[in-house]
Amino acid sequence: MKFERIELSGSAYMEAYIADPVKDFTRRALLVIPGGGYHGICSAREGEPIAMAFLPYGYNAFVLHYTVGRLAPFPCQEIEAASAIAYVKAHAEELGVKADEVFAVGFSAGGHLAASTGVFWKLDAVERAGISPSSARPTGVMLIYPVISPEHHRGSFENLLCTDTPTREQLEAVAIERHVDADSSPAFIMHTSNDSVVDVKNSLVLASAYRDAGVEFEMHIYPDAPHGAALGNRITRCGVEKWEDPAIARWVEHAALWADGVCKKQNKE
Repeated sequence: MKFERIELSGSAYMEAYIADPVKDFTRRALLVIPGGGYHGICSAREGEPIAMAFLPYGYNAFVLHYTVGRLAPFPCQEIEAASAIAYVKAHAEELGVKADEVFAVGFSAGGHLAASTGVFWKLDAVERAGISPSSARPTGVMLIYPVISPEHHRGSFENLLCTDTPTREQLEAVAIERHVDADSSPAFIMHTSNDSVVDVKNSLVLASAYRDAGVEFEMHIYPDAPHGAALGNRITRCGVEKWEDPAIARWVEHAALWADGVCKKQNKE
């Protein structure tokens, strides 16, 4: 396996986990976006462990480190994520991946950013940054207990917008459910029904928006685990008993199977 750091615009960068090549097999790419409330980045639990978990399913993974801590407001983070996707597509051959099979997976506030890549890839600010819309669009997004709507979670959006008093217009501009359209990337969504940090309503309103837009999605809602389960197994348990659950731990397998279907459908079109 090859590990390298790839610099992006500004202070953003990716940590690349690239498996040794195998004859007649080309991997898919997965941009991993850890959470942290747009205040920090939880890469220890939602970065490398996620990258390693997807390697057996035929992915090379790229953990994104993006701007947090109110150093710059939206759309800075979307531009960084879009540039990461565009970089992977442009360097697909040397990275050992298929340029037309690039997914993003995000957790909590990182789920908001992953969702942004699937919805805001046409944003004018992305194109003004020198990134073509088609190169910024992921094949699909995997959203794990994601922050989606300011109506159902506030703190992450204040950090994203770099203000304690965001205007209604500012909040609407980053509310994912308000911008889903027929061109949005397909989504895989996972949440727990009793998440007390990021309410499951975030995923429910997103699923409703996807349904209204006629875009395919798959959603798994599990009954009982606190926010931040990550892999749902002993690797990311970190002393929290309910962060380890055999049912929740299957989300990686389910997401990989979902991605298989997305790619098969894409290749038929």
